[in-house]
Amino acid sequence: MFESAKSFFSKNYVFIAIIVILLTAAFLRLYKIEDYMTFLGDEGRDVTIVRGILHGDFTFLGPRASAGDFFLGPIYYYFMAPFLFISNYNPVGPAVMVALLGVATVFLVYRVGREFFGNSAGLVAAALYAVSPLVITYSRSSWNPNVMPFFSLLTLYTAYKAIENKKKYLFIISGIFLGILIQLHYLAIFVAAILFFYILFSEILDGEKKNILIALFKKYILTFTGFLIGISPFLLFELRHGFPNTKTIFQFIFFSGNVASSGKFTDVIGDVFFRMFGRLITFYPSPERFIFFSKPFLAVLFYLTLILAFVSLGLILYQLFLSIKKKNKDAHKYLLISFWIGLGVLFFGLYKKPVYDYYFGFMFPAPFLLVGNVFAFFSKNKFLKVAGVIIIALLIWYNLTGNPFRHLANRQYRQVEKISKFVLEKSGGKPFNFALLTLGNSDHAYRYIFEVNNRPPVVIQNPQADPERKSVTDQLFVVCEDQNCQPRGASLWEVAGFGRAEIEGEWPVSVVKVYKLVHFVDQ
Repeated sequence: MFESAKSFFSKNYVFIAIIVILLTAAFLRLYKIEDYMTFLGDEGRDVTIVRGILHGDFTFLGPRASAGDFFLGPIYYYFMAPFLFISNYNPVGPAVMVALLGVATVFLVYRVGREFFGNSAGLVAAALYAVSPLVITYSRSSWNPNVMPFFSLLTLYTAYKAIENKKKYLFIISGIFLGILIQLHYLAIFVAAILFFYILFSEILDGEKKNILIALFKKYILTFTGFLIGISPFLLFELRHGFPNTKTIFQFIFFSGNVASSGKFTDVIGDVFFRMFGRLITFYPSPERFIFFSKPFLAVLFYLTLILAFVSLGLILYQLFLSIKKKNKDAHKYLLISFWIGLGVLFFGLYKKPVYDYYFGFMFPAPFLLVGNVFAFFSKNKFLKVAGVIIIALLIWYNLTGNPFRHLANRQYRQVEKISKFVLEKSGGKPFNFALLTLGNSDHAYRYIFEVNNRPPVVIQNPQADPERKSVTDQLFVVCEDQNCQPRGASLWEVAGFGRAEIEGEWPVSVVKVYKLVHFVDQ
């Protein structure tokens, strides 16, 4: 029996390993997801709009960009809709969608790693991706940038298959994925540039000089056709309104100078290159968490991360050079990975704003594939293979120590639901106005709960639109997330528009205070 089990494992170890990796990835992304997911103003806004779509209020615009005065495409809302419906309008539904796409990305990382560099490379890349704390963090909440890794990898991998197999329809499919991707975050424009240069240099490597322009033209046209299909909902809005968002996006990325720059070109690319490996692979802490680690540990981890980064990049460039020299087809895969991470990092040097970790979502899978390649390359030597297994095991263990469950659950959705239902109870079934006093949130999450319970507050209109002040009710409920807030006399329109008021009641609810204001009456 032992021998048969051993034989089964030896024959099916890859299948067993990838199942274990996927189950681990699913657990780390789905376990208590409702308790740990983010549910603040942006998330409330999104589910409110998607609820409207499900009730017939269709839209061709997506989320408003947090860093600029423009909107993205609506594709993320369309993805959210069936999951919000299935979950009976519980916001956990879209969060589950993101988690499932996160698990699918783990499998896709394995698939690409196996095809490019072999089974061991695919397994190592997928295992590290499955347990990376930063990747997990962005796989457990509903937010449009959080699904970028899946679609960026799918876009570039499909382009690779199109070139490798000379399949024209795959260029169209790659373009469709790109059209979807660019609706998720404006920095997906970097993927479009990477795709452009990848097709160009692949054709230079393969094509005959006399036909290269024609061949390039056909591939670009096919890809662009697919792109137009993928971005068509957003494009319909832009065509109708004179491309306001497209113009603003380009202006914001490359030319706007009204906010602090992220730094000099060389400083930015150096910082981004290190963080690609440090924040994703070796769990190097962000600056605000340095106090939890000793200086010697941070120094050792810093230099080990640099070594890993330079070895990974150096190896892929060396392999690219050899494959070009030998004129074999392996050049395509090495070229793709090199452009993906190389150009991706360089483009951030042109970016005029601060660079946050989630901005490199379109490159998330790349460093994992590079590390998998390093492991596979050096595993040809038995001693180095053993050393590599130990290093990978230590990395997996260390990354697992950063899983989100080591902290208490925030339970943001349940808190907002509890506060909102308390307000509804205190309103006595009568019309009411609502305001949120906060240091940085918005009231969309609360208003979503009100709407789901079919008790939306009355929105106070300005005097021009409502000269008779019919939109002002007899009671105003104010939620204070700011512990020092003073609801009477606040400058916020939802409070000021209510008029002169006095506090009739105040209650601590969850982590906030709820105030009931009524109109002041002279005695």
